[in-house]
Amino acid sequence: MNVNQHTPMASPYGQPQPGYGQPSYAPLDGGYPAPYAPYNGPASAYQPGVPPQGYSPFTSFPSKAVAAPPVSDLSSPLDLGPTRGPPTSAPPPASAPQQYNQYTQSQGDVQNGPPPMTQAPPRPAAAQPYNQGHMNMTGPLPSYPQHYGPPPPMQQVTNQMTGMQISSGPPTPAGPGYAPPHSSQSPISTAYSAAPQPSYTQAPPPASSAPTQPPPLGGPAASQQYYGGPPPPSQRPFDASLPPTSQQQFSSSAPPPTSQQTFPPSSFSGPMPPPTRPQAPQVSQPQPPFSTPQSTFSSAPPPVSQPGFAGGPPPPAQGSFPPQPTPPSSQPGSFPPPGPPPTSAPSGQCNTSMTQQQQPPSSQPSPYHSGPPPPRAQMPPTSMGQSHHLPPGPQGPPGPPGSLSQPPSQPGMQTGYPPQQNGAFGPVRAPQPGYAGPYPGQQNYGAPAPPPAAQKRLDPDAIPSPIQVIEDDKAKTTEPFTSGVRGQAPPLVTTDFQVKDQGNASPRFIRCTAYNMPCTSDMAKQSQVPLAAVIKPLATLPPDEAQPYIVDHGEAGPIRCNRCKAYMCPYMQFIEGGRRFQCGFCSCVTEVPPHYFQHLDHTGKRVDCYDRPELSMGSYEFLATVDYCKNNKIPQPPAFIFLIDVSYNAVKSGMVNIVCNELKSLLDLLPRENPELDSVVRVGFVTYNKVLHFYNVKSTLAQPQMLVVSDVSDMFVPLLDGFLVNVNESRQVIESLLDQIPEMFADTRETETVFGPVIQAGLEALKAADCAGKLFVFHTSLPIAEAPGKLKNREDKKLIGTDKEKTLFQPQVGFYNNLAKECVAQGCCVDLFLFPNQYVDLATLGVVPVSTGGSIYKYTYFQAQADQERFLNDLRRDVQKPVGFDAVMRVRTSTGIRATDFFGSFFMNNTTDVELAGLDCDKAVSVEFKHDDKLSEETGALMQCAVLYTSCSGQRRLRIHNMAVNCCSQLADLYRNCETDTIINHLAKYAFRGITNNPTKAVRDTLVNQCAQILACYRKNCASPSSAGQLILPECMKLLPVYLNCVLKSDVLLPGADVSLDDRAYLRQLIGCMDVAETHVFFYPRLLPVMKLESESLPVAVRDSEERLSKGGVYLMETGLHLFLWVGASVQQELLVNIFGTPSFSQIDPNLTSLPVLDNPFSQRLREIVDSFRAQRSRYMKLMVVKQEDRSELIFKHFLVEDKSASGGASYVDFLCHMHKEIRQLLS
Repeated sequence: MNVNQHTPMASPYGQPQPGYGQPSYAPLDGGYPAPYAPYNGPASAYQPGVPPQGYSPFTSFPSKAVAAPPVSDLSSPLDLGPTRGPPTSAPPPASAPQQYNQYTQSQGDVQNGPPPMTQAPPRPAAAQPYNQGHMNMTGPLPSYPQHYGPPPPMQQVTNQMTGMQISSGPPTPAGPGYAPPHSSQSPISTAYSAAPQPSYTQAPPPASSAPTQPPPLGGPAASQQYYGGPPPPSQRPFDASLPPTSQQQFSSSAPPPTSQQTFPPSSFSGPMPPPTRPQAPQVSQPQPPFSTPQSTFSSAPPPVSQPGFAGGPPPPAQGSFPPQPTPPSSQPGSFPPPGPPPTSAPSGQCNTSMTQQQQPPSSQPSPYHSGPPPPRAQMPPTSMGQSHHLPPGPQGPPGPPGSLSQPPSQPGMQTGYPPQQNGAFGPVRAPQPGYAGPYPGQQNYGAPAPPPAAQKRLDPDAIPSPIQVIEDDKAKTTEPFTSGVRGQAPPLVTTDFQVKDQGNASPRFIRCTAYNMPCTSDMAKQSQVPLAAVIKPLATLPPDEAQPYIVDHGEAGPIRCNRCKAYMCPYMQFIEGGRRFQCGFCSCVTEVPPHYFQHLDHTGKRVDCYDRPELSMGSYEFLATVDYCKNNKIPQPPAFIFLIDVSYNAVKSGMVNIVCNELKSLLDLLPRENPELDSVVRVGFVTYNKVLHFYNVKSTLAQPQMLVVSDVSDMFVPLLDGFLVNVNESRQVIESLLDQIPEMFADTRETETVFGPVIQAGLEALKAADCAGKLFVFHTSLPIAEAPGKLKNREDKKLIGTDKEKTLFQPQVGFYNNLAKECVAQGCCVDLFLFPNQYVDLATLGVVPVSTGGSIYKYTYFQAQADQERFLNDLRRDVQKPVGFDAVMRVRTSTGIRATDFFGSFFMNNTTDVELAGLDCDKAVSVEFKHDDKLSEETGALMQCAVLYTSCSGQRRLRIHNMAVNCCSQLADLYRNCETDTIINHLAKYAFRGITNNPTKAVRDTLVNQCAQILACYRKNCASPSSAGQLILPECMKLLPVYLNCVLKSDVLLPGADVSLDDRAYLRQLIGCMDVAETHVFFYPRLLPVMKLESESLPVAVRDSEERLSKGGVYLMETGLHLFLWVGASVQQELLVNIFGTPSFSQIDPNLTSLPVLDNPFSQRLREIVDSFRAQRSRYMKLMVVKQEDRSELIFKHFLVEDKSASGGASYVDFLCHMHKEIRQLLS
C-alpha cells in the first residue's frame, strides 16, 4: 500500500483511487469457494497482469511513496475524487491519467452509485465472480477471465496463486488476497488478487481489450486501485465508493478493474512506473513479477490468502506467468506509453520505486535491499510491493523472476510487513495450507519477511496507508482554505494551511465529524456515524491569520434573536428594508434597534455587511455589558496562587528548589493582553505538608511573614491584606520568600500530606478577594494525613479486566466532586503538577482539575537533572498561555438538531450550559448532536458556539463561533463528507468516559461494533454490488479501521502489565480535552526518517511499524507526549558523528535527553525539527534516545501502532481482517 507513498504515492492510497473509492479489500476471509480461488484462473489470467494491477495497487501503496505516486495518484483520485482533495494528486502520470480517464468517469460515478453504465459492463459479471481480485477488475475482467479462463485451470490456479502471492509480495503464499485460498482467494483476489489478475489477464488476451481501455487505466488505476483506485466501471461499485470516494475497496477489487486496463498500465507503467509502480511492476514483470507483486500486496498476508499466490503454485504459477510475459509484451503495446517490456522492468521498479519513490529503475534493485534500507522507512513496505516486482521487473525469466521478485517484495516489506499483512483483509486469515511460503526462495528474499507462515497475512502495503492519505492531502492543499462555502470539509490536521474566514469558523476553532448531516434521525441511526463537533474556543492562531475582531455595541450590548437568543451572525436574514431580521436558527423575526439600522442593497444584504465582523465572519468577539457579569458587577482582575508541597519527598527530589527558583523569573511572564503593559494578575503563595503555611508578602514589609493553619478540617485564610499582591510592587519581598522556602524545609522529616484543604485554601482566598483565578498545585503523594479528602491506597491489580475495574476510575470519595462544584461557582481553576513515586489515586485527585477546566501534569519518579527541562517548560507555558476565567459556553443549533452531549474538562449544572472556571487556548470541548426534527437540504444545519468569559485583563467578553454544514438525504453524500480524525477524537472521548461505568471489554466491543456498522451501512447502501469477500471502505473513512485499532490498543482500554492505574487515569483525563490534531498524533504517532534532511521541507513520514525501520536508519518519533530518536545498529559512522559526535554506535549515551549541540548543518537541522515539533504541542516532549535492541526499545515499540502490541492488541492487518468479518456478519 503505499503507505509511505508520499504524495505521489499517496494517490494510490489517499487519492481517490477508483478502487479505493471503495476499495474492496481483499476479502478477509475469502468470499469465494475454493473453486473460485482457482477460478482465479481468469483472475489468474489476469493474475499475471492483474497482480500487478491489483496487487499492484497494493504494491503501489508501498511503492506509493516513491514512484507510484503518479500512478497512484491517478487511481486514487478516481476513487477519492468525489471525496476529498486526495484526488488532486492523482494526475501525475500522463499515461495514468488516461487510464484514469476511464476510471475517471467511473469516479464521477463513483459519485455514488454504481459505476456508470458504460463502465459497468466492463466490470460485469466476470469481475464480480472473481470478486476476489477481480472485483476490481470487474470491468475488463470478464474478458480476461475468459482469456485466462482457457488456460488450464490448474495452471491458472497456480498462476493466480502465484500471482496472488505476488501481490502479496513479501508475504508469501497467503498473500492477502489469498488468505482463504478458495473463497478468500476470490475475494481476496478481489482485493489483492484481483488486481493482479487484471494485470495479467490484461496483458495477453485482454491485451486487446486491455489495450483499449487499460492503457489509460492501467498504470494509475492499478496502483491506486490497489486501494480501490480507479476501478473500472465494474469497480464502479466502488465508484460508488467514489461518491463516498472514500469507499475504497481494499480488495484489490478496484485494482482488478483497473487491472484490466491496468495491465496496460502495467505496461505503461513502465514509463510511469513509479507511480503505478505496483501494478506496472506486476504486469511488466511478466508472470513472475506478477506473482511477486501479488505477493506484494498480499505481502504480509501471504499467509493464508497469499498462499494462493505464493504458495506452492508460485513456481508453477510463475511458469504460468510466463504466459504473462506475453501480456507484458502486449501491454507494452497497449501501454505503449510506458514502454515496452522494459515497462515490465519498470514495473518492478515501480514497486521498488515505490519504495524509493522516485527512482523506479534503480529502485528495482532497491526493493530487495531497499526494503529495510530505504530511508523512507515506510517505503520499505512499499518496496515490498516493488520488491517482488523488482526481480521480475525485468520481467526476465518468468519463473525465476517470479520467485525472485517475490522475495524481493518481501524485503520491501522489510521484514515486518509480511507478517503484518496477513490478516489484513479477510482471506488472509486462514493460512493457505497448501501454500507454504510464497516461494521458498522468495521468502528468503523477503528476509525481512521471515516466517512464511506469518506472512500469510495481507500485505501491509496493500491496505490503506495513513501516510499516503496525509501526503495526498498536503499535495492537494495549495490554496488558503476559505471558510465561506457551506459544508466544505477542511484540509486534514496534519496539513499546514492558511485559513481565510468568510463566514464560517476556522477549522482551528471547530471541526465536525460530518460536513453533510443526514436529514433525518433514521438516516443517522442507520449510518451510525457520530454527529459531533470538536470546539476549541480560544485556539491560538498562526501569525499570518487575523485574531477574531472585537465588536463593541456600547451599553446596548450584542444584538440577539428575541426567541432563541442567538447572537447576530451571517445567518441572520434582514427583511423589510433592513428594519427587521429573521433568525437563521429559529426563524423568529426581531426588530433591528434604531442604532443598528442600515439599508439593504439590491441583493438583500446590508450595505455595511463587510464592515461588520458579525455579519461577514465566522468568528468574532463582543464586549459584554454588565448584564453579562456575575452579580451584575464588573469583574476584578484574576489572581494566580502557587501552592507548593514541602513534604520530605518534594524537598528530596529537588522539586521545591526548582519551583522556587523558576517562579522568580516566571512572575514577569504572567498573561497580559497588551505585551507593552504589565500584567494585572495578582499572585499569592502557600506551602503545605500536613499543615498549611500562608505568606504575607505585602510590599511594605522588609521580610515575608509566615502564618500557619494547622486545623485543616476547617480551612480559612489567616490574612486578607498582603496575601494577593501585585508582582511589581512586592517583587523584593516575593524574591526573599522564594529564596527562603527551600532553606526553611531543607531538613523536613514530614512525609504525610493533605490535598483537599490545599484547594480549599486557594478557593477561600479567591472568595475573600472576590475574584476568579487559578491555583497551581505542586503535589507529590497520596494524601493520607487526617483531613477532609483523605484517601487510602486502593490500587488492586487483581481487579484489572474484571467487572469491578471500572470502580478504579471513579473517585474514591465524594468530597472532591463537591469541592469542584464550589470552585466552578467562584471561577477557581486548578492546575495540578504531580511528582509521584508511587500510587497517588489520580482518578480522585484529578476530579477538581478536570471539572474546573484545569490541566494535570505528571512527572513520575521525578529527577531534577533528567526531568527539570520538561517540567519547567510545561510550567512556563501553563503560566503564560492565554486563558479566560468564569466561562460559560452554550451551543445553539438550527431547528432539527440539538446539542445533547458534551465531552471535556468542565462542569455542568444543567443540560445546556458548559461551565468552565478556566478555559485556556489548549482546551477543546466535544459536542454531540441528535435530531429532534427533519433537516432540509436547502437550508443545511447551523450551529453557534457562544463563550462568555473574563479575559486575563479582567474584561468580560463573548466569543462567537458560527458553523454551517450541508444536509443530505442520500447516505452516499454523508460518507463523502466525513472527517475520520474528528470521528476518532469523538469516539475515543466517548469510550474513555464509558470505562467509568462499564467493563473495558464492553467499551471496546461497542467501539468495534459501531465502526463495523458505519462501514457495513456504507457497503450495503453506497457501494456497487460486489462479492462479500471484498472489504469496501468509503474513501474518506478508509483510515477508520487503523485509527480505531490504535484507540482500542491504547493504554486506557488495553493496558500492558507495566502500565499503572495512575497512568491510565492520567491519559483518560488528558485525552478528554484534546483537540483533533493532538489526538491524531497521540493515537498514530509521527515517525520520520532523519537520515537525509533538507533545509526546508521535512522528510516524508513512514508508517508506525517495525517493518518500516532500517538497521542503517535513524528515526524521530513524536507521540504528542514523548519524542524518541531510534538509532539502527548499523548506521553509517558519518551520521553518528553528525548527530552524537561519536563514530561508534556503542558509545552513544542511551540516557541522553537532549541532542548534543554540534557545529554541523545536519545537527543544526535535526535540532530545529525537534524544536519545531515541541512548539506545536501543548506539552513539552522529552527526548529519549533509543538504540536498536536496547532495553528502552520496548517502550519505543509500544508506539509502533500498526504492529501487534505486547498487551495483546491486534496488528493493523489482523484488525482489518477482523473488521471485515464483523462487517460480513452484519451484512448477512
